[in-house]
Amino acid sequence: MTFSRMLGSALAAITLSLSLSACSATVSIDPAADSNNPLCAAVSVRLPDTADGLARRTTDAQATAAWGTPSAVLFRCGLAPVTVSKLKCVTASNVDWLVDGTNAPNYRFITFARKPAMEVVIDSKKASGVNVLDDLSLAVQQVPATDHCLG
Repeated sequence: MTFSRMLGSALAAITLSLSLSACSATVSIDPAADSNNPLCAAVSVRLPDTADGLARRTTDAQATAAWGTPSAVLFRCGLAPVTVSKLKCVTASNVDWLVDGTNAPNYRFITFARKPAMEVVIDSKKASGVNVLDDLSLAVQQVPATDHCLG
């Protein structure tokens, strides 16, 4: 499967989760393929109770998280690592993220050169991407970076 198809499938599943999560107490998120990786567990237990001031919610899948009611921030750990991409790269609190704005105002951020990779989908109308990435950085850093996309 090509990266474009994987990205499209992931965005469709996450967009559906963003729209459905307003109606339920537990947020339904499809787990990533490698969500049972022990490094994802190390990240998950360190995820904050709030992201950009939004309260964390219960999710129904391993190595996932959500914040806000309705959900404005979704997180998954266990994706295939990305070390080459044409997507824009940004660094927030010592974590490199690839930025996919295909479904703006929902922005998808994918960790660069971390195995397993993590993604965060943020509804930019309800949360600040910079603030959310800063809030998640300590947890995300439990997975060591093998390279940097900037400099």
